[in-house]
Amino acid sequence: GKDWATIAAGDDTVVAIKDSGALYAWGYNNNGQLGLGDTTNRSVPVQVGSLTNWSKVDAGWYHVAAIKTDGTLWTIGHNIYGQLGDGSATNRSSPVQVGSLTNWASVACGGEHTAAVKTDGTLWVMGRNLYGQLGLGDTANRSSPTQVGALTDWASVAAGDYHTVALKTNGTLWAWGRNNYGQLGQGNTANTSSPVQVGALTNWAKIATGGQHISAIKTDGTLWTWGLNNFGQLGLGAAAGYRSSPVQVGSLTTWQSIAARGFHNAAKRTDNSLWMWGWNAY
Repeated sequence: GKDWATIAAGDDTVVAIKDSGALYAWGYNNNGQLGLGDTTNRSVPVQVGSLTNWSKVDAGWYHVAAIKTDGTLWTIGHNIYGQLGDGSATNRSSPVQVGSLTNWASVACGGEHTAAVKTDGTLWVMGRNLYGQLGLGDTANRSSPTQVGALTDWASVAAGDYHTVALKTNGTLWAWGRNNYGQLGQGNTANTSSPVQVGALTNWAKIATGGQHISAIKTDGTLWTWGLNNFGQLGLGAAAGYRSSPVQVGSLTTWQSIAARGFHNAAKRTDNSLWMWGWNAY
């Protein structure tokens, strides 16, 4: 078909929404993350239920989160740390609604945690918090959505294995959680359980995060990366070590969008050309 609208990939699971608003899933299903009511793997796309009002979706290690056109938030899959936000630690093989609110705007799945922004600009988190990746000033897990601070100027959020990164409406970039490879961009490797600003610039536009690295595009079209670089995932022409502060990738100003996972990246330029780098073992 040529009617796919949006797509997201977890570690071994793929989820996608068609132009019709139908949600499809395929791949590994050990925790029911495909949302098909079972734990059987699928090697072809299978529709999740019969509804056609899905608008946004993301996938973590073994869980999926999606938003409907009515603004409700739904989750599926692994839930031992409460990452599904339904107040339990029970895995779900069919979509379950997170609360009853209808003002969810965007959602991101980390390894075992979930972060979401509401239409009012507030930021909410749930799930595992071993390294402070929920940004709540502690390391206690949460099984229901919990607000990060009281600010209402969050624009978007992305989640890595054990860290989280978010943009504010003023163009500032913030990160928190595990920092063993400098993925928080602070020039050090100290974990933090509350949001900390990455530098002082106000021209960040788009963000993506892999397992232990971050990639971001500025409003001037430049591309920047930092964090773990063992497979060259930072795109700096070397495959070793890490960077604890943002480093520009080349000198081009034509980067348009960025996606990251595990140890690799994919990015599109303004001429619609597609570029990839990082781990290539498979």
